[in-house]
Amino acid sequence: MILPNKKYKIALIGYRLSGGGGDKVMANLSLFFESKGIEVHIITVIDEVSFPYAGKLVNLGLLKNSSNGIFNKFKRLTALRNYLNSNDFDFIIDFRFRTKVIQELVISRWIYNTKTIFTVHSFLIDHYMPNISGLTRFMYNHCYANVALVPDMKVLIKQKHNLKNVVTIPNPVNIVEVNEKSIEKIDITFDYIIAIGQFENPIKQFNQLISSYGNSVLPEKQIHLLILGEGDRTDLEMAVKKVKMEGFVHFLGYQDNPYKYLKAAKFLVLSSKNEGMPNVILESLACGTPVVSFDCPSGPKEMIHHHKNGILVENQNWQKLTSAINEMVTDDSLYQNCKQNTIESISPFLLENIGQQWLDLMQISTN
Repeated sequence: MILPNKKYKIALIGYRLSGGGGDKVMANLSLFFESKGIEVHIITVIDEVSFPYAGKLVNLGLLKNSSNGIFNKFKRLTALRNYLNSNDFDFIIDFRFRTKVIQELVISRWIYNTKTIFTVHSFLIDHYMPNISGLTRFMYNHCYANVALVPDMKVLIKQKHNLKNVVTIPNPVNIVEVNEKSIEKIDITFDYIIAIGQFENPIKQFNQLISSYGNSVLPEKQIHLLILGEGDRTDLEMAVKKVKMEGFVHFLGYQDNPYKYLKAAKFLVLSSKNEGMPNVILESLACGTPVVSFDCPSGPKEMIHHHKNGILVENQNWQKLTSAINEMVTDDSLYQNCKQNTIESISPFLLENIGQQWLDLMQISTN
């Protein structure tokens, strides 16, 4: 147990402070930890900052040159090592995806120099741990903890790699930020449903979602589809033309404030092949907006209570997804019931509650 009167010092390490779900969790936890009197240092690899955060930002992305060659990577690894060595951190929490095995072996065993917690933010755990279980155990069995987002992910990690130190802590939602930003006005005059994610990520399956929307009753009811995210949308525009939905499907690009669009939407649709624990579901519910989602691995079933705050659809059954989209607009009693339960349903995931789980894991008392 760390003594209650100690000034705790935590390093949060992520790729950036923009875009990704894991990076959003890192930003939110920095706000929580600082509110508890903890000294927070955020170390990022890429020079992108849009999320609200607290603490000192160490932006290693500023050291990255256009070639990004081996010497430049070594320079940044050295800068990371030197910074960690020059600070007496109580904990390091790593939010990055970790696919470069040799690099991650060096970081996990020889650069991180204090109690370290590694996080896994996708059901595709190979993005965070090597396929070779012996190597995974060498890299991650010695650390303080490995944090999975949901029970299914914890079971998968333990079964595949036999790690002994896996715990479950869900993603938090920052209700204060959501409430502040969701009240901003938008210049949209039509009714719409919404989907959010990277265009270039095939896991989101937006092309098939466009087809599902085109086959629904929504266009004839003048309810449009908004898609927020960035990337090459050539294939998605072709999907729109194929179902003749020009004028009904709108691409708004990446938005620093998605909450104002979520707030005004009739509901959110999540059509992914897999997830980790999609923040967008919590953010939608925090905006008072129900969710229609595939019951994909993993995350949606932890947040969506079927016919209570949304509709959970048999995984990858596109016909049933279209039916669920229709049900949300044709069954007003169901829709209103789901809508009125949205805010209450996120109570377990509020930042204060999830932040306390992190303090408990680290055995930190701030009383």
